[in-house]
Amino acid sequence: MSKGNQCPAGYKGRLQAVILDWAGTTVDFGSLAPVRTLQHVFARADIALTEFETRQDMGLPKKDHIGQILSMNRIAEEWKRLHGHFPGEADVALLYQQFVPLQPSCLLEYSSNIPGVIEAIERFRGRGLKIGTTTGYTREMLDLLVEASRKAGFIPDCHLSPSDVGAGRPRPFMIYENAVRLKVYPLVAIAKIGDTPADIQEGLNAGTWSIGVAATGNMTGLSQKEFDALSASRRQTLVTKARAELYKAGAHYVVDSVADVDPVLDDIDTRLKSAGAAYQPIHENA
Repeated sequence: MSKGNQCPAGYKGRLQAVILDWAGTTVDFGSLAPVRTLQHVFARADIALTEFETRQDMGLPKKDHIGQILSMNRIAEEWKRLHGHFPGEADVALLYQQFVPLQPSCLLEYSSNIPGVIEAIERFRGRGLKIGTTTGYTREMLDLLVEASRKAGFIPDCHLSPSDVGAGRPRPFMIYENAVRLKVYPLVAIAKIGDTPADIQEGLNAGTWSIGVAATGNMTGLSQKEFDALSASRRQTLVTKARAELYKAGAHYVVDSVADVDPVLDDIDTRLKSAGAAYQPIHENA
């Protein structure tokens, strides 16, 4: 457990809200939908992406994510061999245009709520917490997830995409807008929960608590069936590695699943109640 934020002067209250990521955190065990779609898009360009290459920058807005993949040395060299030039902005735009119509059908295929999430949301409500969300998906893609999750019983108070605020992770703008719409202040009364380093950095940049999710998301990268089929020792190895990466990104806490976050929320409430007066954001720059 790493050192968390201190409280602003005069605030010794409780958490008021949690802001959740979508794929790999609340839905889509293993964060498979964006990976499979990205791999399909690059395969059309005759480039086979590895799982690591596809997942390294997960959590960013999808166009930015595509740009990051194209900037990798192996991918850039392969692109030059195939197309006669290193990838540029026009190539990013072209792949993104191909990605957008493919993602919705894949989203629906992988839109199931992760086990324990609905029950955890009910416990959050019982604590009096408001529920916000952020994502790297477009507004149109997010709306599909929101509708599917509503039918399953997960209905957040606020759900935002990068296009709603002008920029995505790791910039903190979606969290700021969640705070405005949820009427939550100060930001240290919010816990951001997500499965990627970009999620963690988004929370840190906003001045909230950042809680990583290790087992169900991108850092492990397996479907629930694949994850459950592993030996106990292999599961532990993968989760330990995922935890280390999320702590390296700056997470205040890391849990296996949203279903396991209640003790962390208890600890944050305790620390808020006993915190000193000075408040210093972990990161001052977005």
